[in-house]
Amino acid sequence: MSPHLDLTAPYAPLVRRIESEGSIDGQMLVIDHFLNHRIEPGFIFELAHELARRLSFFQPNVILTAEASGIAPALIVAQALSVPMVYAKKYSTDVEAPSICRTIPSPTKKGVETRLAISTRYIRPGQRVVIVDDFLANGRTAAALIEMAREAGADVRGAGFVVEKRFKQGREHIEALHVPVSTLAQVERVEDGRVVMTQARDA
Repeated sequence: MSPHLDLTAPYAPLVRRIESEGSIDGQMLVIDHFLNHRIEPGFIFELAHELARRLSFFQPNVILTAEASGIAPALIVAQALSVPMVYAKKYSTDVEAPSICRTIPSPTKKGVETRLAISTRYIRPGQRVVIVDDFLANGRTAAALIEMAREAGADVRGAGFVVEKRFKQGREHIEALHVPVSTLAQVERVEDGRVVMTQARDA
């Protein structure tokens, strides 16, 4: 990897918005008013282009994400890199055969299992895949996507996330699969009802 590439440098505009606008529900960081429920196109465009800049090092020829909240950042990353995007379907059993599936517990749905499915028509042997999603917490969704892409014969080069919850150890899970991780903002911990963020070195 290039010694000049910092995959996890905190992206100041995002860190500032999380610190000023984010709310806490238990251990959940809530920023769905601009990231993944109500979406601000201009800001998501800016974030995704910064993520694309970092992920371009891996020279992907397909971006892979999961339905539904990963689609917005992944689509813009794919557009910025001029490659197609594929998303694993979560809610539909209508996936063109042959397909590859995984079932994972959902951390936002109190352990209810979620089924992911990808048609092998769209992920093929030899493709250079990069995973993109909105949040990295425990890493189960990303790990399932990595396993599915590898089962299809693809080469998973890296994974990028808008926000990482460092206290959830998802990064360690993904890196144990020999996949480098890039994130734009890192939550170190939740303390007294607020988030403590990793700060830029020159902050």
